[in-house]
Amino acid sequence: MGEPEVPGPFGVPLGDVWNDVPLFREIQRVLQSSAGPVNWELARQVGIASASLGGDDPAPTAEDQRELEEAVRVAELHVAGLTGLEPPPDLARVQAVRRSQWVQASIEGLRTIVEPAAAKLSTAIERAQRDSTPPEASGFATQLMHQLSPLLLGAQVGSVLGSLGQRVLGQYDIAVPRSGRPGSLLFVVPNIARFERDWSLDRTDFRTWIAIHEVTHRFEFGRPWAVEWFRSLLEDFLSTLELDVAGLQARLESVDVSDPEALQQLFEGGEGLFGTVLDTEQRIKLGRIQAFMAAAEGYGDHVMHAVGRAMLPSAGRIEEAMRRYREGEHGDPVFERLLGIEMKREQYRLGRSFCDAVAEQADERTLARMWESADALPSLPELEEPRLWLARTV
Repeated sequence: MGEPEVPGPFGVPLGDVWNDVPLFREIQRVLQSSAGPVNWELARQVGIASASLGGDDPAPTAEDQRELEEAVRVAELHVAGLTGLEPPPDLARVQAVRRSQWVQASIEGLRTIVEPAAAKLSTAIERAQRDSTPPEASGFATQLMHQLSPLLLGAQVGSVLGSLGQRVLGQYDIAVPRSGRPGSLLFVVPNIARFERDWSLDRTDFRTWIAIHEVTHRFEFGRPWAVEWFRSLLEDFLSTLELDVAGLQARLESVDVSDPEALQQLFEGGEGLFGTVLDTEQRIKLGRIQAFMAAAEGYGDHVMHAVGRAMLPSAGRIEEAMRRYREGEHGDPVFERLLGIEMKREQYRLGRSFCDAVAEQADERTLARMWESADALPSLPELEEPRLWLARTV
């Protein structure tokens, strides 16, 4: 008696004919490449393709690597000198990378952040599909959605990271603690070089400027408590989050799956695949996440400007170029489109204003106390009124 046929991705046996067709083999490979709520292989392929769209993605040179290593070592000394923060115990490994390498590293580093939200969304979609399907067809419909949901989420993740990959300058343009490569700092050389050309910036000064930003975030997130605290905030938020599954179903049903542009608009839309229903408790939990992110990016921005002005002759020119560059940014696509968390550019500016005010009213060492523990971080009300935080801290 022969071996039973192995079922295909939708429960249909894949005979020798299907296995001999390259297209079907590739579809099967992608479908089976990830067992979790997100098809990470599809995310990787979509992300790399999107990041390289419309332009080349040249490999960094040995000179790029040398310059960035020097910039990071200089930045480490100046950031430590200004803030008084202890650097992480491991020596930062500087990596000059292509856009595609940044996408790959981001997929690895953000996986533990994205997957819990994706699992919740996937479960909600399958439950809604099962509830709305006649009993005689519910088994097939549930299995179909179980296969399609990771593909949709993988395409969404890849679309977001690929779009960012065309613009980001460093690892911490997504300014959150992450798992994997804890001792690495990534610099996206094709984007950095293009920015230098477009704005006629001094190469050494600009790369040092970016290094200051990256090093500051490494100092922040190198605190022993930072990664687990941020993860606990996300878990608390997601544990009681209600999703607008009906709205998602309506968006999916209105899309012509044979039209690539329609699918792209779905993935690149401001809401993405998420729709959330926030009550008072959820808004409080959301506020804690927003406060953490605003404080982290605000502090990084503050230190970058303070150190940059003190040591770089062209700091003023770089500041103006960065201000104009960010004018078109209204929010954080990673959190809004992948986690359903609203994070506006104004909230990051609020974090920077808080840090500037505390440093002016007290000093840099007092400001750095915000990274002593999770309890020392400013809340949203304290970000809006720095004197509240100073009264609690000093």
